[in-house]
Amino acid sequence: MPVDHDLLGDPRLAVTALEPFGVAVHAPDPGRPLAELPVPPLRDLVREHRLLLLRGFAAFAEPAGLSAYAERWGEPARWPFGTVLELVQQEDPADHIFDHSHMPMHWDGMYREHIPEFQIFQCVHAPGADHAGETTFCDTPAVLADADPATRRLWSRATGTYHREMEYYNSTTVSPVVTAHPVNGTPVIRYHEPTAEAGEDFVNHPDLEFSGLADEAELAELHRSLRSALYDPAHLYAHVWRTGDLVVADNYTLLHGRNAFTSGAPRHLRRVQVLGNPPLANPGLVR
Repeated sequence: MPVDHDLLGDPRLAVTALEPFGVAVHAPDPGRPLAELPVPPLRDLVREHRLLLLRGFAAFAEPAGLSAYAERWGEPARWPFGTVLELVQQEDPADHIFDHSHMPMHWDGMYREHIPEFQIFQCVHAPGADHAGETTFCDTPAVLADADPATRRLWSRATGTYHREMEYYNSTTVSPVVTAHPVNGTPVIRYHEPTAEAGEDFVNHPDLEFSGLADEAELAELHRSLRSALYDPAHLYAHVWRTGDLVVADNYTLLHGRNAFTSGAPRHLRRVQVLGNPPLANPGLVR
């Protein structure tokens, strides 16, 4: 379905809608360099539609190329390993990000000093047909808009306290489940889904606690109702990767996760986080 958008300056660059949210731009000529696309209108597309797929454009052969491209979007977040995270299954992973398991819904930067505005993912190698490994994204303003008043009141009373220790941080963050977008004030959800659904083999569980609820029954209903809403097809986009895909996501608005994939499948993504302007200091970081 075409989207009325002419900011890219080339009538052959059609912007089409994804379902249930997001947009895609396909290269009119296979292998066209991404550098030829102006970034400001692409940035506008992400802020308006939450997620952008760029497909059929020339891939970046090396991490440095992706990092340089990300700098056109803003300031890349820096980690001890640099700006580009290699998301590929490790033989003996110390954390679930390097495993093949389901990854629960969460938002990036929740344990760091600054929360990035954008995530840029490049698919170096797709896992292949029938191996799953889709990256999942949830449109949280849509979740809130569709919730009945009683459910929304329950979510609005809850506050999550999250602690996670891994190679790159040992941090605690506290956030209301329902809060406001840091720029436009739109209600959004900040929530880390419990890891029970990921199974007993899930590597390096975070510690999760929730306050503001009357009893265990309300806590159970919080998690049940949120899971139902976050994974409702009306709110969830699961991206099936093709080698060369580039996906840019609005981290201020969306939650994201990962479907489990076949162990040993050649799934290889690269990710760069891009900070807002000015960078958003993490309002919930405790330590």
